[in-house]
Amino acid sequence: MTILLFAMLGVFIFMMFRRNKKTQQTQAKLQSQFAPGVDVMTSFGLFGRIVSMDDAENKVVLELSPGNLATVHRQAVTKIVEPAEEPSVDVPDDASSLTAADADASVSTETPEETLKRLNDEGKKDN
Repeated sequence: MTILLFAMLGVFIFMMFRRNKKTQQTQAKLQSQFAPGVDVMTSFGLFGRIVSMDDAENKVVLELSPGNLATVHRQAVTKIVEPAEEPSVDVPDDASSLTAADADASVSTETPEETLKRLNDEGKKDN
C-alpha cells in the first residue's frame, strides 16, 4: 500500500514538472515573436500594438489607440492577435439581380390592425 502511495506521488510530481516545462516553452516561443508593430493582448484584456521593448527592464510600450501609450511588464503580454479575415461577398451595384418573387416576399401586405390582431392571438396561445 505504501509503495502505491509513493508511486502516485511520483507520477503527480512528474506531471506537474512536465506541465510547467510545456508552459515555459510556450511562453518562450511567444516572447520570441514580440517585435514593434505586432498587435497583442495583455493578460488583463487590453489590446494594443507594440511600439518599443526594453529587454533590460522587461517593459513593453503599447499603443492602445492613436496617441495613447501604456507601459506594461513583458510577461503581461499573453497573446499575439492575428488580424481576422473578412469573408468576401459579391454584392451587385444595382438591384437587377432581384427577381419579382424576391421583391414580393420582402413587402408585407399585412395592415397594422391585422398585425396587432395576429400578435395578440399569438400571445393568447402561449398562455
